[in-house]
Amino acid sequence: MFACLCVLAGGEYFAISKWAIRHQTLNLFDATRHRPVSVDLAVRRDYEMKANNGFWKLPIAIISNGNTVRNTEYSFLANVLAARGYLVASIQQDLPSDPPLMTKVGMPYVGRIGVYQRGEANILFVVGELQKLQPNADYDHLTLVGHSNGGDVAMYCAKQHPELVSKVITLDNLRVPFVLNDNLKILSFRSKDPNFRTDPGVLPTPEQAKSGGIDIINTGAQHTQLSDRGPDSVKEKIQATLDQFLGDSATSELAPAQTTRPMIANPGDY
Repeated sequence: MFACLCVLAGGEYFAISKWAIRHQTLNLFDATRHRPVSVDLAVRRDYEMKANNGFWKLPIAIISNGNTVRNTEYSFLANVLAARGYLVASIQQDLPSDPPLMTKVGMPYVGRIGVYQRGEANILFVVGELQKLQPNADYDHLTLVGHSNGGDVAMYCAKQHPELVSKVITLDNLRVPFVLNDNLKILSFRSKDPNFRTDPGVLPTPEQAKSGGIDIINTGAQHTQLSDRGPDSVKEKIQATLDQFLGDSATSELAPAQTTRPMIANPGDY
């Protein structure tokens, strides 16, 4: 039954993305940092029309890409969010001119705090630009989404700005510990990949996850498959779970979070 729901959800989002969702590329420039910031926008046309006429406030979702993955390679996530009425901004967090991503064991965030601060600055800059383009949106309850390094950026930004962020959705963030905040809802998809191991202390304990409203999904997929590069079977199951999470985070039908076993039955199906 779950497999059938995933197929139906995948077909629904394909149809919506083809006919109902408007995409736009913004090539922005942050003059204070002398940095170009490319953004792919996705929004449902009917919800955008309602917002333009003052009948709807678009919730905002910000997607941050993983290292070496393009910001446009998360359309399977953007389509779910846009279908739910979100204004989705997928930010290209890294540039070819940026220094290589390095790991320094023993340093805070393995020496990557500067990368996370840059990602945080990109997010705040894009939110400011979106406010000029679409004033009829909810900028006080952001949903931050990120894969790998982008997931760490999302988690870091949520920690720095609890007054702005209400949901965080990560796909295999490995470095920044989960934020434990009763006002923050977290959904995290984890890979099973020996080449990408989560640092100690990043994942909450089962008790912390349960009390903190954190849902953790063990996908059984490889790290890089948690993007448009992954097979449809992986993406469709992630879409179905994400849609359920967005439907009503406060009364989600997802089982209480466990960090020691998968929440979805038959994870081998991934």
